[in-house]
Amino acid sequence: MGGESHGERGALSEMKSKILGLSHLQIEPARPGEIDRILAIERESFSVPWTRKMFEAEVTGNPFGHLRVARAPGGETGESRVVGFICFWVVFEEVHLMDVAVEPAYRRLGVARRLVSHALAFGAARGARRALLEVRISNRAAQGLYARFAFREAGTRPKYYTNPVEDARLLDLEPIQEQAEVMAEARGNEGLIGTSG
Repeated sequence: MGGESHGERGALSEMKSKILGLSHLQIEPARPGEIDRILAIERESFSVPWTRKMFEAEVTGNPFGHLRVARAPGGETGESRVVGFICFWVVFEEVHLMDVAVEPAYRRLGVARRLVSHALAFGAARGARRALLEVRISNRAAQGLYARFAFREAGTRPKYYTNPVEDARLLDLEPIQEQAEVMAEARGNEGLIGTSG
């Protein structure tokens, strides 16, 4: 009677390991030595990726910028592994979500949601009331993520993106305070720990 093949058992075991690792996911400031890993995830995620200089500027030179990474436990070695990141700015009463990406093998497991939740809570704790972002009109997965946070469409930016040329959908969320609290509570209910500022 059919049962699972060795390959299916291996894939299920790998998925279970990833999910268990995410229960100990840490959201922390990126370190300069992690730029290579961030760049690798960025290049796997976007047709026009940010450059090394752009990321380095966020880590060292932008007083409004914050670059956070999601670290999952590294399995047998015990070393943590960067599986995603978010770059955001807190400018007075606004949070600008600039760039979010997750390693392909860790997508659809809640990593991006944790990163966005962290950025919103971080901004709200510093007095931000509104969050803004642009997203490709064709990027349905990202739009679905932001809809979970109750972002609303605020307009379009024609031909904003290149390679391919495409409009951007401008999304905003106001006020963010309540949404950040709801997501923090949901994260606590899931048993997910380790967000640091």
